Amino acid sequence: MADALLTGLAGLIVLVLLIAIRMPIAYAMILVGGVGVTLLNGSAIFMAQLKTLAYGQFSIFDLSVVPMFVFMGALATRAGLSQDMFRAANAWLGWLRGGTAMAAIAACAIFGAVCGSSLATASTMGKVALPELKRYNYQGSLATGTLAAGGVLGILIPPSVVLIIYAIIVEANIVTMFMAALIPGIIAVLLFLLTIAIYVLVWPEAGPRGGSGSREEFVAATIGVIPVLLIFLLVIGGIYAGLYNPTPAAAIGVFLVWLYATVRGRLDLRGMKDAIFETAQTAGMIYLILLGAEMLKIFMSRAGVPQAAAEWMVNSGFSPMAVLIMLLLALIVLGCLMDSLSMILLVIPFFWPVLVELNGGLYQIADGAGFGMSTEELKVWFGILALIVVELGLITPPVGMNVFVISALAEDTPMSETFKGVMPFFVAEILRVAVLVAFPAITLWLPRLLGG
Repeated sequence: MADALLTGLAGLIVLVLLIAIRMPIAYAMILVGGVGVTLLNGSAIFMAQLKTLAYGQFSIFDLSVVPMFVFMGALATRAGLSQDMFRAANAWLGWLRGGTAMAAIAACAIFGAVCGSSLATASTMGKVALPELKRYNYQGSLATGTLAAGGVLGILIPPSVVLIIYAIIVEANIVTMFMAALIPGIIAVLLFLLTIAIYVLVWPEAGPRGGSGSREEFVAATIGVIPVLLIFLLVIGGIYAGLYNPTPAAAIGVFLVWLYATVRGRLDLRGMKDAIFETAQTAGMIYLILLGAEMLKIFMSRAGVPQAAAEWMVNSGFSPMAVLIMLLLALIVLGCLMDSLSMILLVIPFFWPVLVELNGGLYQIADGAGFGMSTEELKVWFGILALIVVELGLITPPVGMNVFVISALAEDTPMSETFKGVMPFFVAEILRVAVLVAFPAITLWLPRLLGG
């Protein structure tokens, strides 16, 4: 057993080294997992697994929702939804000091709900909002920091591909996860708006007031965003109301976005073709990472690494809350080094057994039994916390990926200024994590209310 554990630990070290030399994480996990199982159990066992593993992974019906939501996001990008949303948000908020930055946050939240990708949200909204922020002479750090931070909203606000993958990993209900993500997502938007308001209150010159358009422009912008809001309500509202499951909801979303883009004359045959190819490429990447993660999980399970980690944490003498905080800090650090999907797939199989063991000590209940929540509720609560700290990794120095995306668009603003600009939003996110850790009922209230 000790030899197997050492083999597993050596495999983890090799995996980190492979990722460090920029090998694609899917290939790194497949290589380490395959070689590890071969060393532990022989090549015959590994070859036998290969015959059924891919089919067993990819034939899960819940996974069919992934390419559908990816396709919806690809169509939304080409349909110009981001421009419509920003135009409407700017008409509502632009007259305030810092209002154009607030409009960018609001538009990021709505577009992220349709797109489901943080990097895509940051890139798309950056192209739309950055010229407007420059036109009103916004401080460079505030403008780029706002857009980098606004991009992270796409990972949590439903529908989120990463949220779906997390639910599949821990065998949680996808609809329940969507319900749990809504209130923390709204809290993030409100905290980001408050952050901008405080920022421009302290430094008024950083965020000048935008122009107040005419009544006709306001009405036109508002009418233009109504179809987008209806798409979101029909897709997510239908899921919450129990009218349909996520997969048919995603199909409805794809059809509605396609219909909107076609009616508005914004999607031609070439755009449709590009959206299909982008969907195939992204979905293929996701599925390959899923396969690699499953192979790595089998190797680590046979080596006893997750079990040993759980046993060490339980017997370490740390309080359950201290262990939880350490796990969240580890996620923030890892979020700086790899994309959110890869990280969730890589670390959740190690972290989840630890949390299951510690569940009894997290929150005491009145009868003294020592279980603060059921395992199902723990899945939901920790999943939301995990995705929030993954968001933090996207804007955390020195390698926050959203910062690099925005810096590539804002060539006249040094990257150091963008990192400076995201720090107030980083503090707001830390505050949100603290509140959700201290009060799990905020996350669990809506699932409990709707019976998710």
